[in-house]
Amino acid sequence: MASTATYEYAVRDRAGKVVTGRIDADSPAQVASKLKSMGYAPLKIAAVGNSGLKKEIALPRLGGKVKLKELAVFSRQFATMINSGLSMLRALSILEEQQPNKAFAEVIGELRSDVESGSALSNSMAKHPDIFQPLMINMIRAGEVGGFLDQVLIQIADNYEAEVKLRGKVKSAMTYPVAVLVMAVLLTIAMLLFVVPTFAKLFSDLGGDLPAPTQLLVTLSDFLKVAFVPLIVLTIAAFVVWVRIKHTDAVREFVDPLKLKTPVFGQLFRKIALARFCRNLGTMLSSGVPILQSLDIVADTSGNKVITHAVRDIGESVRRGESLTQPLSEHPVFPAMVVQMLAVGEDTGALDAMLRKIADFYDQEVEAMTEQMTSLIEPIMIAVLGGLVGSMIIALYMPIFKIFDLIGASG
Repeated sequence: MASTATYEYAVRDRAGKVVTGRIDADSPAQVASKLKSMGYAPLKIAAVGNSGLKKEIALPRLGGKVKLKELAVFSRQFATMINSGLSMLRALSILEEQQPNKAFAEVIGELRSDVESGSALSNSMAKHPDIFQPLMINMIRAGEVGGFLDQVLIQIADNYEAEVKLRGKVKSAMTYPVAVLVMAVLLTIAMLLFVVPTFAKLFSDLGGDLPAPTQLLVTLSDFLKVAFVPLIVLTIAAFVVWVRIKHTDAVREFVDPLKLKTPVFGQLFRKIALARFCRNLGTMLSSGVPILQSLDIVADTSGNKVITHAVRDIGESVRRGESLTQPLSEHPVFPAMVVQMLAVGEDTGALDAMLRKIADFYDQEVEAMTEQMTSLIEPIMIAVLGGLVGSMIIALYMPIFKIFDLIGASG
């Protein structure tokens, strides 16, 4: 009996382009037959060795992070091609060829190979949990079972595009204050390292006691000269450690509740988390994913542990046969408006539509709030930067008023 083996192939498509890939088959003849049935002209078919020096070694991908925007574009293009009548294999081949992210293109190629071998698209995506989220995988699985994959892909694209837009609004609101803060820190360091020492030498040559603000600047300057390099090293080390631990459960259990309690920004974080929760749950329910499975998945995609615990409690309540909205009222993170609107949606059988309306409402709230914050933060940051620089200049020039007295005393 012939055993299944992996074959590498090179083919020419209808447009004349050379396409390469791998496929599992019983023989080279079967590979050629499969390729011809897909509309390709085989150029080369070779078995892949599985031992010795020919054994494939899987290397970790470097710089292979796939952005949410790339997933949104992938979903939109995939849905358009499937809806236009292209086969799934042909659509994946096109997406692989035109994908500028090499790591993502490699993953798409693996999806195509798995589908060629008879695997479901959702099962193949589940092999790459670092790229495809459980929400996307389960929605595609529901679309495959129900026969409406193109509609599910459109919903996924809409969901990701809304998420990208939401993140963009928050980033645009935070760019200016962060830039001003960085400028303030750099300017302060530059003055302490280069300007203050010059004045300190002048004051020491003339003698006399320095005013307290000036003496504080001189002391900070002397400290920074010695500790500048260690502080830079510690800052970089702290940043690296934070990047590695910020997504761990222990850190998020402590940080996420604080986010919701911070002045001004707490309301923004809360609205972002609610918009994400409602949009994801509404999208999954409209795609035919069972509500219990949807709640389990959405609990991990809200971006805040407070919402996560609340959604898990809701899931347990639904599992016991209770209503969805009853446990919502027991968690203060959900406003009364959300509870009432979901109760109406549950009673009328239009829960998914009501969830999308709530998500749209909070998207608008986030947009309005970020615009207000930007208009308020700009003058505040300008005042802070001006006050910082101005106070340092005043502190440096306070002894200047005594210079003539000191010169006369020395003469």
